[in-house]
Formats: sequence, structure tokens, C-alpha cells
Amino acid sequence: MPKTSKILLLAASAVLVLTIFMGVNASGVSAASDTTQDSAYKQINVYSEVLQHIQSDYVVEPNIPSVTNGALRGLLESLDADSSYLSPDDYKLYKMDKGGKAQVGINVSKRFGYANVVSVVPGSPADRAGLVDGDILEAIDGHDTRDIPLAIIQKMLEGAPGSAVSVSVVRPKKPEPDKIDMTRTVTQIPAVQDAMYDGFSILYLKPGILDHEHVQQLESKLKGMRSAGNKKVLLDLRDVAAGDMAEGTRLANFLLKSGTIGSLEGQQVAKVTFTADPSKAIVPTAPTVVLVNHGTAGPAELVAAALLDNKRADLVGEKTFGEGTQQKTFEMPDGSALILSVAKYESPSGKKLQDEGVTPGVTVASATLEQGGSDDDAAAQPMGATPAPVVVVKPQVTVDEQLTKALDLLKAKAA
Repeated sequence: MPKTSKILLLAASAVLVLTIFMGVNASGVSAASDTTQDSAYKQINVYSEVLQHIQSDYVVEPNIPSVTNGALRGLLESLDADSSYLSPDDYKLYKMDKGGKAQVGINVSKRFGYANVVSVVPGSPADRAGLVDGDILEAIDGHDTRDIPLAIIQKMLEGAPGSAVSVSVVRPKKPEPDKIDMTRTVTQIPAVQDAMYDGFSILYLKPGILDHEHVQQLESKLKGMRSAGNKKVLLDLRDVAAGDMAEGTRLANFLLKSGTIGSLEGQQVAKVTFTADPSKAIVPTAPTVVLVNHGTAGPAELVAAALLDNKRADLVGEKTFGEGTQQKTFEMPDGSALILSVAKYESPSGKKLQDEGVTPGVTVASATLEQGGSDDDAAAQPMGATPAPVVVVKPQVTVDEQLTKALDLLKAKAA
């Protein structure tokens, strides 16, 4: 293909994507302002000029498809962690049934270009391998996660039961990534855990996910509080990163008799406000504390924000991850696709969960004890000695200071 044609092809790709962002429909009517259009067109001209320099002046002739894919992927990922550009091959993989729903048990997002572990399912292969929230997956099966859309990263972690996957994990104070091999299994999310503290006064509830089944379990346990002698609620949403926003809304309503739970709005999505229904409230006045951390994301953040903004509960722990968008897939004429965030969830006070997360009123850092060899241990090995194998040990919580603080707050509240 002549160089001029290649440049025109790349420019056309940029025009196609920017046209979607400007809201141009098939008849050529734009929903964006003239100023926005002018700005976009200027950017297209800059983009074309940059491509021309790459094509004519780069040290070697560039791989045109690679340059195009990289540019479009960067364009989408610059918007937010959930937006992705899928090449035609990526999109085929995205739609493909990989022969099972087996996983390694981690929820991932993208931060700073790499795949980031949001939370780990207890008892899963990832949990047994020592992965924790905040770990950075530098590579999956040797493929750099910077070069892979989030949607494909999620697909790569899935597969047939018994199949293997290898990840390279970047951790603080370690010069080299840890290579961890895992076998995919059909991971069962544990049932809602419950316990009682301060005699029978405080009911502790810990879901692993906010889907319909687990929110039903929470509903049943909240309805049984009075007969069990429980007067206060301690809801542990730490490392709860999966589920359904509608179920998060329903859970918040169990604890709220009135007020706004949250809202959803986008450029082309009319604002929808979720309001508490008094008939669905179960324990709207029971003193409540909610535990959150960096692994709290999505539906769990919606619950935490609703209870915090309505002054219905105290939040204890750490700032949450920041996840809360609605996506839509746009198929492109060449077989590629865009997965685009078209709306964001907001807290009752108007904060976008995706952008700001939820900050607890009472901040308490997680307390962990690091185990395993140190850099000093490695340096102490004799020269020429065979390096000891890397043994990944999950940090063990010594004292759950967040739980202790939450219990102290609840004990001080009048029932």
C-alpha cells in the first residue's frame, strides 16, 4: 500500500472515532456545539500531521496496524478505565465462548495503563496464590497488559476448568515481578458471612458479592434481626467489587426509609435518580457502621455513598477504588468495536463514583504483616549460589483495626 494511502487510512480511523464522540448521526446532524466540532477537527488535522511524520521520518517504516491500534486504544483508555478499543481480532475473541466460566478469582480494572487487582475472591486460586488487592498484573501469559484492552484482560483470565494461566505481579520493594501460575476453577462465591458481637447486640454481615442471591441472603438476615435480639448492624463491604448496581440500590434501601440512593447520567443518557422506597426498608433506624477499603468498588460503593450522604451510617476504613459506569458497545465497519462508558453513577451529594470513589468519615488503614524473604536475604546468598525459589505468601492480618474501630463506634451508639 502506498504511504499516502496508509496515512489516509489512519486519518480516516481517527475521524471515525471522533465522529462518534461528537455525536454525528448517519444524516450528518451533530449534537455537539460548533465550538466542540471545530476543536475536534483541529485535533484530526494534528493527528494526520503526526502520522505523516511517523510514516516519513521514523527510524524504520512503522507497522501501520500496530500504530493505529495503539493510537485508538490510547484514545479510549484516556477517558476512563472501563472504556476500550477492540481491534477486529480482539472483538472476535471478546464475543467468543472460551468453553467455560472457570476463573482465577480476581476482579481487575486498569490503572496507570496496567491491569490492577481490585479484589480477590476468598478461597479462589488467586487467593491461594497470595494475590491481594492493589497488586499490578504486568503481564498475563507473557503478554504485557499495557497493550491489552481491559475487556480482553478479563477474558484472558477466564477459560476452561483446569486450564492454566501465568501472571507477572509487580509489588512494592521488589525489583522484579513475581511469576505466579494458577489453575482456573469454577469459583463459588461464599454465602454471606454473619457473626454477633457485644452479646447479641451487633449483627455483623459480610457479603462477597452484591448479586441477587447474596442480597437476598442479606435481606433474610436483616429481617431476622429482631427475633435474634440484634439491635445494630455492621456491614462489611471490604473487597466487595462485583455485583449489580440494581442490587446495590436494593441493599441500600433495606437501610434507608427515605432519601436519594444515587443517580445515573451521561451525555446521551437522561438522568435517572434512585430514591428509597419506604415500603422496602427493613431496618431504617438500627445504628449502622459500614466497613470499606481500596477493594470496595461498584455496587458496594453505591451502597456506602448512599448511607454516608444520607447520614444513615458511619463509614470506617479506606477510600474506595472508584468504579461506577454504564458501558455500551459500538461495532465499527471494519469489525472492530468500542466499549464506551456512556453514563456514570453519582452519590446523593453529586460525586461521581468512578472519578472520586467514597472517602470514609473515619479513616483507618489496613494492618498487614509482610511475610517472605527480603532483599537483604537475597543479597546475603553466596555468589554463584542457586537462587531460592520464590514463595508467594499472602500478607496476614495481625490486628483488624478497622473492625475494632467499627465495633467501638457501634457499642457507643444507643440502640
